[in-house]
Amino acid sequence: MDLTTIKRREFLKSMGLISAGTYATGLGAFSLSSCDSTPAFNKREAVLNLLTSTGKQGYIPSGFFVHFGEGYQWGDAAVARHLEYFKAIDMDFIKIQYEALFPAIDIIQKPEDWAKMPYYKKDFYEKQLYVVKELVKQGKKMAPVIATFYSPFMCAGHSVTSQLVTEHLKQDPESVKKGLEIITDSVMIFLKECKKLGVDGFLAPTQGNEAFRFQDPKIFLDYIKPTDMVVQNEINDGCICNVLHICDYEGPYDDVSPFVDYPGHIVNLSDVIAGERVPLKELYTMFGERPIMGGLEKRGPILTGTDQAIQAQVNKVLEEAPDRFILGAECALLGEVDWKKVRTAVDTGHAFSKHQN
Repeated sequence: MDLTTIKRREFLKSMGLISAGTYATGLGAFSLSSCDSTPAFNKREAVLNLLTSTGKQGYIPSGFFVHFGEGYQWGDAAVARHLEYFKAIDMDFIKIQYEALFPAIDIIQKPEDWAKMPYYKKDFYEKQLYVVKELVKQGKKMAPVIATFYSPFMCAGHSVTSQLVTEHLKQDPESVKKGLEIITDSVMIFLKECKKLGVDGFLAPTQGNEAFRFQDPKIFLDYIKPTDMVVQNEINDGCICNVLHICDYEGPYDDVSPFVDYPGHIVNLSDVIAGERVPLKELYTMFGERPIMGGLEKRGPILTGTDQAIQAQVNKVLEEAPDRFILGAECALLGEVDWKKVRTAVDTGHAFSKHQN
């Protein structure tokens, strides 16, 4: 038994998921004292088991994420909406949407202005931290609870537009570096506070290496990736369920190899790279046989298709999936998506799991 497995079992025991006379299985906790011979299913244990197991999995977890829009960003309304969605689609994660965007500012007009980047302290994140606290409290026994944040480069884009920070990096990356360092220090406050509140991990996005962004790859490697790695290493210290999200919201990628050494227990990305569809098993191998999350397209059948089309796509994806896989989309689903369609995808994945058993 390796150290990772020992630590995971100790953690599960502390959560009350494994007790004396109880054994962990791929489908939950099985009590020898129970009169029922059927293992008690627990989503939390199923996902955490996937992260440390090897070989073909017996259960296909799902992670489909959405922004809930106006009225559901803060406070108890946000907490309730997250739990409503989690239960409505039978998802296997409680993933907390991040709404505390850095505000737009006009004091940065040229590269040397990045030294003026505001430093946001803990009070800036308080409303977001309340949602995190409540969802950890109410949801952690049901499923892994993962918080979302934006990378320092993405926060810079929220502050001045993605286009402007990109141009400034092309013109004078050393000056922009000062602003990215200020942002990184601020984001670290949020991450450390979330860890104190007990999140299991984070959905950790990265942008900046899209095909359209920079002709010189050194800009990403020398100025964006180092800030990514600071925050990625912070969440890798002590968290048990981090999702590396290679975000294609701004544009597709020609090369994802710069992300291979990023930490993350799960890797979420599009399977279309350089305009070609890459087999999920190849991505699984590329990223060191870490579980891949994805397979579906946010604008595909899950948005506009019939139940039959969704079922057919899910089954095809799962037939071609690697040994360890989590059904999901390449990015957050569109806000107008019908939750019933998402539930169809999740149910199909769960049914496929049972069929394989």
